[in-house]
Amino acid sequence: MKKLTVVLALFCCTMVAKTQTIGIQLYSLRDQFPKNVPGTLELIKSWGITELEGGGTYGLSVAEFNRLCAKNGLKVVSVGADFNDLDKDVNKVIQNANAFGAKFVMCAWIPHGGDNFTFSDAEHAVKVFNAAGEKLAKEGLFLCYHAHGYEFVSHDKGTLFDYMAENMNPKLANFEMDVYWVKQSGQNPLAVFKKYTNRFLMMHLKDRALGTPDSSNGQADEETNVVLGKGDVGIADLMKAAKKAGVKHYFIEDESSHVVQQVPLSLAYLKRIK
Repeated sequence: MKKLTVVLALFCCTMVAKTQTIGIQLYSLRDQFPKNVPGTLELIKSWGITELEGGGTYGLSVAEFNRLCAKNGLKVVSVGADFNDLDKDVNKVIQNANAFGAKFVMCAWIPHGGDNFTFSDAEHAVKVFNAAGEKLAKEGLFLCYHAHGYEFVSHDKGTLFDYMAENMNPKLANFEMDVYWVKQSGQNPLAVFKKYTNRFLMMHLKDRALGTPDSSNGQADEETNVVLGKGDVGIADLMKAAKKAGVKHYFIEDESSHVVQQVPLSLAYLKRIK
C-alpha cells in the first residue's frame, strides 16, 4: 500500500510543473548526493522538478555538474552565499553565481554569538547586504536573505527582522521566506508575508509537525519536517497569497531523513491547492 501511495504521488507530481514551478533546495538531498550525483539529479527529474537552489557540485567540476543538470532538464536559479564572502569577497559570490547561470544569490545565516542575535548583528548585516547587493545588482544578480527565526526577537516596537526589512534597500537586497523558520520563531508566516509581500522574492516550502515547540535560535529537530499540508505552517494559505503576489521561485526544503518519500507527496499536495 505504501508503495502504491508513492507511485500515485509520483504521477501527480509530474503534473505539477504544468501549473506552477516548484523547485528544490539541494540541501534536502545532502545524504543522497555524496553517494550518487547523477542518480540524485535523475531522481529530481523524475519528480517533475526543473528548478534548483544550490551552489555546490559534490566533488564534480562545475562544468560536469552543469552538464548533468542540463541532461536532466534542471536549472540552478539560486545559489547560496556565505555571509563572510558577501562582506569580504563579493567577486567570489558573483563568479559562483555566474558559473551556475543563477540569477539569485541567497544568504541563509548571519554569524552571531551563540543564541544571542543582537541589534549590532542586525545593523552590521544590513550594511553588508546593501553593499553586496549593490555590486550584485550591477551584474544582474538579486540578493535575498533567508531568515532563520532568530531575527524575530523583540526590537523597538517590532522585531529585528522589521528593522532589517525597513533598512535593507529593496532595490538591492530582499528576502527569501523559509515558512518553517518563521513559524518556528513563534510568528505567523502568512501575517509576515502580507506585511512584507513585495520583499519576498523566493520561498522555501517546508511544513512543521503538529505539536513542535517554538524556538527562536534557528535550531530545530530536522525530523519535524513533514509532508507539506500535514503540519501547522499553513502552506495552502501561504501558497495562495504568494501566487497572487507573483512570487516566482519556490523551493521545497525537506531536511528530514524521509525526504525521498516525502517530496513526491508534498508535490502532490501542492498540485491540489487552487
